[in-house]
Amino acid sequence: MTDTLRPRTAPRLLDVDALRGFALFGILVVNLAYFASGYPFHLVADPAHGSWLDHSVEFGVRLLFEMKFYLLFSFLFGYSFTLQPASAAGAGANFTARFLRRLGGLFVLGGLHAVLLFQGDILTTYALLGLVLLAVRRIRPRTAVVAAGAIVGFMAVGMAVAALGGVELVTDQNVALADGRASTDALAGGLGSVIGEHLRSLPAMAGTLAVQGPLAFAAFLVGLAAGRRKLLAEGIGRHAVALRRLEAVGYPVGLAGALVFAIGGGTADPAGLAASILTAPLLVGAYVATLLRVFATPRGSRLARALAPAGRMALSNYLGQSLLGVLVFTGAGLGLTGDTPPAVVPVVAVGIFAVQLELSRRWLGRYRYGPAEWVLRAVTNGERPRMRC
Repeated sequence: MTDTLRPRTAPRLLDVDALRGFALFGILVVNLAYFASGYPFHLVADPAHGSWLDHSVEFGVRLLFEMKFYLLFSFLFGYSFTLQPASAAGAGANFTARFLRRLGGLFVLGGLHAVLLFQGDILTTYALLGLVLLAVRRIRPRTAVVAAGAIVGFMAVGMAVAALGGVELVTDQNVALADGRASTDALAGGLGSVIGEHLRSLPAMAGTLAVQGPLAFAAFLVGLAAGRRKLLAEGIGRHAVALRRLEAVGYPVGLAGALVFAIGGGTADPAGLAASILTAPLLVGAYVATLLRVFATPRGSRLARALAPAGRMALSNYLGQSLLGVLVFTGAGLGLTGDTPPAVVPVVAVGIFAVQLELSRRWLGRYRYGPAEWVLRAVTNGERPRMRC
């Protein structure tokens, strides 16, 4: 990669949206496995698909994607939060009231998403954590980063203690396999069966969110600190050295932790989870550093422009990914749940994301907002936004 970085106007909007688009792809790769089979939700592999290729692809997803991309999405949520007070002030509106309405709309959309499309919804968690973010919005950037580090450290130590204490997240393999079979059969049924499976799974999501929630909030805080410092609004010229250092540290340390996580079987292993919790932020930081450096080159700017439309309508695309997951895999659509090998799932993810990139580009050529963004903006601002460009 060349170190000759060209100056660009308004890099923040393009780069932030492009990073958000990249995060959407990573989230899709991870989430789609939960549509293709009911076994992953119970932390066991589908015994019907055990080829070396399936295991290799699952290992690669755990190594490079799992437990990483929601952190990037959360970082960007915190970064965008710092831009909203100025937007409210420019409109002569009360920021707190606006943001509370936004969180309420996000919570409702997330609840509908969890019941109708995907029980692994993150939007309701964001809505609840957004209340905490609002309460600490005046925190200093340095304090925010220190607090984020403390949260990550606490979670990693807690998981390490659980591992040393012999805690097993899958206490009975046979029961987990039976539950995985039942979930797969339910997802392969009609829409009523799919919704019923989502409803049955919601209580179990509390355990997942007990880990993801605090880590997402830590990423919120880092994003808030970055937004206060306007780190993505100034171009990368003055931060080029720091970005290279982040790559130099983030890749070896982050990949080492990811390797421990992947070898241990992913989220089923407390020791691997502890390693991932501690090192995944560094790997995500390295991803971001590399992308920002790439985006700042002439060729890389084309990649940024390709990703940015999907990031601009991230909410619509996030919900759309789940809708397509239901239509492609479950019995409410093509009925491929249980019949799709893990090696094929990332290929489907690439296809879905390619379609989303093109649809997002075309949509934003005619409209100002994505459909879900329009709804959330109407709720936030208490008015009917103009949709056409």
